Amino acid sequence: MFALAREASPRILRALLLTMSDSPRTSVGIDFGGTFVKLGVCRGGDLLETDEPIPTADFNGPAALIGEMAARVAKLQQKYPDICAIGVGVPGLVDFEHGFVHILTNVPGWKHVPLKAILGERTGLPVVVENDANAMAWAEFRYGAGRGLQNVVALTMGTGIGGGLVLNGKMYRGTGCAAGEIGQMSIDCDGKAGHYGNLGALEKYTGNKEIAEHAVQRYAEAHITKTLEECTPKKIAEAAKAGDDIARQVWDEVADWLGTAISSIAWLLNPDAFVIGGGVAQAGDLIFDPLKRKVQSMLSTVVWERLQILPAKYSNEAGIIGNAALAADAV
Repeated sequence: MFALAREASPRILRALLLTMSDSPRTSVGIDFGGTFVKLGVCRGGDLLETDEPIPTADFNGPAALIGEMAARVAKLQQKYPDICAIGVGVPGLVDFEHGFVHILTNVPGWKHVPLKAILGERTGLPVVVENDANAMAWAEFRYGAGRGLQNVVALTMGTGIGGGLVLNGKMYRGTGCAAGEIGQMSIDCDGKAGHYGNLGALEKYTGNKEIAEHAVQRYAEAHITKTLEECTPKKIAEAAKAGDDIARQVWDEVADWLGTAISSIAWLLNPDAFVIGGGVAQAGDLIFDPLKRKVQSMLSTVVWERLQILPAKYSNEAGIIGNAALAADAV
């Protein structure tokens, strides 16, 4: 093949090399959570294999845990010798350019850690370190609900609200690699104080715990006693589907809060789509129908007419696939 390539015209050679570069690469995705670290091997958008999760509590400090990650990668390389890179997504602030973890608030000892340098040295592979919400955004942009689009805003809704921005087909990280923190956006300038003193922070209304607390309050106003465990987003969705009017009211209010933030982002960025994942998205039409109505009511036709609001394709595997894709794309 290479002998033919040497004799080919420059145009044919460029086409050949482009075809080769677009072939799916095999890479490792590492999804770093507060409780477990999950590893998997991906080729393109396909998750080929996952390893046993690593409990973060079993390791005293970053060095030991990174050593275990390297050992797991080495084991996967025995089966997949064509692994070309590693992508690691962490739930905290990172310096993408240098692969440096500033801090992981839910994992003790992880402060100012040069993760890219250490893991790269121990594995001999290129390493990409990314924020976990950005990894989810990239998974949906490359292979999920946002595939084929150019401007995608992704939200992952769970304990907090994370976000990632893909603009003009590229991940947008901002000056300090902190862009996309949608959960910190204000939806009420006189509202609840966020983690950084930012009043009205979205995640203080639409995080899992906050939704449960709000539901308990709504039931109490109707003289019905409910516990937080009875008012998780999953339980509230089940109640709403069964015809519970209070549960439906809760979802309508969540849609109002979320829609306020999404509308502001839409005015600023005019994206092709918002892709929403996490536990709240599992409520389906209970959240998406009122959310779409709210957003449409706050936008002009020019902004709204081509805007899509979509449920994420990937669930628990989004982090592994997104990190692996980021790493493969960077090689």
